[in-house]
Amino acid sequence: MIWNLEHYKDNIALICETGITVSYEELNKIGKQIADTCGGRCLVFVMCQNTLGSVLGYTAFTNNDIVSVLLSAHMDRQLLDNLVETYKPAYIWAPEEKKADYAAFGNTECPAYMVYDYVLIKTGFAVSYPLHDDLCLMLTTSGSTGSPKFVRQSYTNVEHNARSIVQYLELNATERPITTLPMNYTYGLSIINSHLMVGATILLTQKGIMQKEFWQFFKEHNATSFGGVPYTYEMLDRLRFYRMNLPSLRYMTQAGGKLTSELHKKFAEYANLVGKKFIVMYGQCEATARMGYLPAEKSLDKCGSVGIAIPGGKFHLIDMNGEEITSPNTVGELVYEGKNVTMGYAEKGDDLLLGDERKGVLETGDMAQVDSEGFYYIVGRKKRFLKIYGNRVNLDEIDCMIKNYFHITDVVSAGVDDQMYIFLTDEEIASDVRQYVAEKTRINPVAFKMFVIDEIPKNESGKVLFSALTQYYE
Repeated sequence: MIWNLEHYKDNIALICETGITVSYEELNKIGKQIADTCGGRCLVFVMCQNTLGSVLGYTAFTNNDIVSVLLSAHMDRQLLDNLVETYKPAYIWAPEEKKADYAAFGNTECPAYMVYDYVLIKTGFAVSYPLHDDLCLMLTTSGSTGSPKFVRQSYTNVEHNARSIVQYLELNATERPITTLPMNYTYGLSIINSHLMVGATILLTQKGIMQKEFWQFFKEHNATSFGGVPYTYEMLDRLRFYRMNLPSLRYMTQAGGKLTSELHKKFAEYANLVGKKFIVMYGQCEATARMGYLPAEKSLDKCGSVGIAIPGGKFHLIDMNGEEITSPNTVGELVYEGKNVTMGYAEKGDDLLLGDERKGVLETGDMAQVDSEGFYYIVGRKKRFLKIYGNRVNLDEIDCMIKNYFHITDVVSAGVDDQMYIFLTDEEIASDVRQYVAEKTRINPVAFKMFVIDEIPKNESGKVLFSALTQYYE
């Protein structure tokens, strides 16, 4: 059990856009009913939205020893089919309005359980994969590309990270965070996990910050905080957020990629001016959610920094030989140690029985340096991942998808955060490739720029020379 829901039974846990409220007592009661319907520990695919039913299902499974796989309710059907076949979940928890879409997986006409806007669909797989006792939930590693690769999070991981966030953000039952991020995204989920830990009230909305209904809901229910990725803050800057009258707002958090120094400074100065807090954080799904944070009082002084390790965690840097770097302002790979470091990955059903493979240590793949006062700064990436509008995208998987779908070999992706560059040699399919990737990742097409070149630069052993591609976008 992650949360002591009974302790806060008189508090309001959830408020949705229509004004319906769910108390902690109801959250606990319905959770036990859902768990009883499942009949014991099993694997459930949770098709997520920022709605009452979605969160009710997640908390029911997590607090009652049932393993959740969190996926977007709008996930591409072909990709979902592949995941269902790979992992064979016992149930699917899905929006009632979309239940017909899941008819191939089970009896949608007679769901096992219904509450608010969600239904529990029994899939009918004759055999289920055995589950490790410590396995709590699984989150995808690469956005919406449909990879069967998931991060395996333990109960200890989830609870420890939530308690750490509670500590450094000084959360209590009076908090009212409003959702700005999908709950199947590790950052969005961490907000839910940490606030349920203290009996706070979570404001659930599927509206975005560019919609007036979002801000009406924000003001009507006195939201105290929100989280955002760099793209969120870019949009807020365009909205002239600094002119808004939001007396209930206490603090803002940012993660999911590096904010520009200019924008970091703008929001830090605004927060200082109006007596609110702006807190930059750093994390990865492989560390459950958070690894580092920049205390609000250091937001201007250490502009551009991801801060220090969270309570209970530890950072250090290693060089290319794996030796620890002890001198300040020297670039190396950032390594994190803590109880929130996850168990490892799953890529097939048999992996659900695996135990803790990381033993509390995570080599992040991020290159960083630390100043003389112990504050860390990310300077680049070691591996081929990008953060695009908060979505973590594996470039190798993108390349593979394009090659398989278009039956080509000369294609490679590269880029920087919030901008992917796709290189290919066939001009006739360039537009189709761009549209295909946008649809599969469910990311705005403006994030993808196509380059048609004579040939993909490679070395003698056939490996792509990525350094030769930078001339096109630097």
